[in-house]
Order: sequence, then structure tokens, then C-alpha cells
Amino acid sequence: MSINYSEKIPNNVDLGSDRSLQRALEHWQPAFLDWWGDMGPDGTASTDVYLRTAVSVEPGGWAHFDHVKMPDYRWGIFLNPADADRRIPFGEHKGEAAWQEVPGEHRANLRRIIVTQGDTEPASVEQQRHLGATAPSQYDLRNLFQINVEEGRHLWAMVYLLHRYFGRDGREEAEALLQRRAGDQDNPRILGAFNEQTPDWLSFFMFTFFTDRDGKFQLCALAESAFDPLARTTRFMLTEEAHHMFVGESGIARILQRTCETMVQHRTDDPAKLRALGVVDLPTIQRYLNFHYSVTLDLFGADVSSNAAIFYSAGIKGRFEEGKLTDDHLLKDATYPVIEVVDGKLTMREAPALNALNEKLRDDYIRDTVAGVGRWNKVMLKNGIDFQLTVPHKAFNRMIGSLAGVKVTPDGRVVSAPEWEAGTREWLPTPEDRVHVQSLMGRVVEPGKFANWIAPPPMGVNKQPVDFEYVRFN
Repeated sequence: MSINYSEKIPNNVDLGSDRSLQRALEHWQPAFLDWWGDMGPDGTASTDVYLRTAVSVEPGGWAHFDHVKMPDYRWGIFLNPADADRRIPFGEHKGEAAWQEVPGEHRANLRRIIVTQGDTEPASVEQQRHLGATAPSQYDLRNLFQINVEEGRHLWAMVYLLHRYFGRDGREEAEALLQRRAGDQDNPRILGAFNEQTPDWLSFFMFTFFTDRDGKFQLCALAESAFDPLARTTRFMLTEEAHHMFVGESGIARILQRTCETMVQHRTDDPAKLRALGVVDLPTIQRYLNFHYSVTLDLFGADVSSNAAIFYSAGIKGRFEEGKLTDDHLLKDATYPVIEVVDGKLTMREAPALNALNEKLRDDYIRDTVAGVGRWNKVMLKNGIDFQLTVPHKAFNRMIGSLAGVKVTPDGRVVSAPEWEAGTREWLPTPEDRVHVQSLMGRVVEPGKFANWIAPPPMGVNKQPVDFEYVRFN
């Protein structure tokens, strides 16, 4: 299914046949462009960037690469091809035909889910808007901008659903998505992780590895939805989300590679000496990992949640890879293990599986994350460095659910408040860590050149050479 780029709003949803909807979205578009001008990547209005634009929703040959000015990027509305025979795969409506319209009884919950997902998209753009000023290379600058424009398109995807299926309430919610601001005290973004700062590129790579991976799992759960337009929308978003996680995983791997090269060359693992040599020492990378991982775990919500049970039973939000699971897809009599604190120790108890769906999705995420961190550890192994990054216990540094505020070490011990305070300098980024990382941030924009603290990638974008002119400054 190719996309018609002659339309003011490129789409594959036959927008031209619904004049009222088209006018509503054309009215929203200038507000979106105003938001992009105010809160999108700073100082880039006249810059030509080698960007990927979706031209089809078919798996093969779906993207076109060319230099584009970001304000001229063709954002649009793209849904995966429809399956006329699709059936609801789980919940009380299992086996029935997927919904093409919003059932009245599920209207409020579906709108809430779509708004929450939609709110994360502009939030991450806002969090990252100043990073271009400290890009370590043109290659990295281009990848940042690619993520930014695709988050903008994912916002469009959610806004289309709000406008098309939720009437006046949907239009008001779509306007509010452009009014909230990441980190704003009076009108913040909905989820806590999207109000954190992304002040440096180490944080950015951690964010795209950990937090965009949460996006993958949330989108996969929504891709199972009985509401077919939402399922089709999120399935196409996942195609683009894969690149965002690649940027994070490869970015950290390249930082590790450069640090290992420096350690071998200078025969030292002393963090102070490595900092003096202008790289990020491995213990600092571990502390950043601990922080971003724990903050992201909270995005999955409370471990036991009545809302999760309602969403699943109604068919609104499924599990990760629902179709590959071999249970009855109803879960009325099933249980799932969750953590609680008993007598100062972490213990497992069985909770109703319907209520523990957030925990199930979190555990699926953890397995995927552990595998990714294992790939990072191969960098140290190949360089002969005796150091392994570890994923902290899932109860560590949690702020949501039954573990909120419980003082748990990265290795899973419940400790007193004084012991926690004494250990945080070892476990979480310190002010000194952040100052050092910030001191490394200096812009490098000559094609093929890279900042001292990060190694070049093994290959460029879309088979281009690493020293390709990915960004043209006018």
C-alpha cells in the first residue's frame, strides 16, 4: 500500500473521502507545526537532513531516504493493511470480529490509552530538543533528528484516532497533546519518565535503549487490541520504533568500545585517569544504566492493577505476542507471581493473572533488556576487559506500585534508609558523574569525524559511507 504524497496530509486512510475529518486535521496541522517550531529540535529550520520517510506500509521497500528540511518533513497517517477476517484474540470478546468503531462502553478507556501513548511522542522530542548542540558526529545528529521526526509522526497517528473516532472529546485531547510540556511544573507530560531531562548523549542513548524499548512493549500490547484501527496503527509504528532502539543500543556499544580502547591503550581501569583522558568510565555507565532502567520499569504501572484486568478482559490491550501464548487467553482462573515485602524481605506471591498483566509485560521487557545488556558485555569481552554491566533487581529504585519507596539495593537486598543513602553514590549517577559527562559534550559536525568519547559505527545509514554528509548546514 503506497502513500499518496500529493495530499496535504499524506495518508493511507482515504482521508479525502471524509471532508469533515480532513478539515479538522488540517486545522490541527498548523498548531502542530507551531509546536514543532517552538519545541522541536533547536535551530534546525534551514538544515537539510538525510531522513527516512515512509512511502509504503508494506514490509519491503517501505521507506525513502533523501535530504529534507525538518519543518518540510511529510508527517502523515499510516495504518498497516487491514485484515477483513481479523478476530479478537483475547478477553471476553475472544473470537468475535475485531471492532472497526469504538464500542460506547469502552470509549473512555480507549481514549485514555490513546492519549497516554500519544503524550509520550511529543514529550520525547521536547526532552531531546537541545541535544543537537552537542552532537558527537553528523551520523549521530542525523539519527537524533530521524527519531524526532518519527516521534512527530507517531503523534499524528494517535491524533488521527482521536479525531476520527472520539468526536469533540478527541479533538480537545488532540489540542491538549500540544499544550503539555515535558518537565513543566504547571502542565507536565502524563508519565513521569517523560518529564525527566535528557541533558547529554549518554542519557539520550540510555533513553532510546530503555525507554523506547518500553514503547516497543506497550505498542506490541496495543497491536493486539480488539479496536482494529489502533492495532493497525501501532503495528506500523513498531516498524519505526526498531530504529530508535538500535540508536540506543549501538550508541552505548560505541561508548563502551571507545572506553575499552582507552583502557587498553593506557593500561588503566582507574575512573579518574579515564576521565582525564576524555572518556566515560565503566562504573559511570553502570550507574546511568541503573537509573534509566529503574525509571523505565515504573512506566509499566503498578504490579497489581484493576485497570489492567479491565483493559484485558474488554479486549482493549493484550499481552506481548499474545498469539504465541498457549493459555486460554481469558485468564480468569490463572495466577502470576508478583513481589511484595514481608518482614523486611522481598518475597514472591501469586496474584490473579488478570490483575498482574502490568507485571507480566514488565517481565517480558526485562528479558529483552537483559539480552541487550548481554550484547553490550560482549564489547568488554572482545577487548579483554574484566568488567560486566549488570541489570539491577526490578525492585531497585522504584517509585510506583507496591515497591514504591522500598529501599532495595541493585542486588535485591532490602536495606535501611541510612544504608540506602550511603549506597546511592555507588548505584545512581552522582552530580560529579553528570558534570563529567556534560564536560565531554562538544559538537562535532565535520563529516566522518567523531568526538573522542565515542567510537565510529561499523557502517553508515542506508548503505552510505560513515563520512557521508548526513546533515547540510545552510
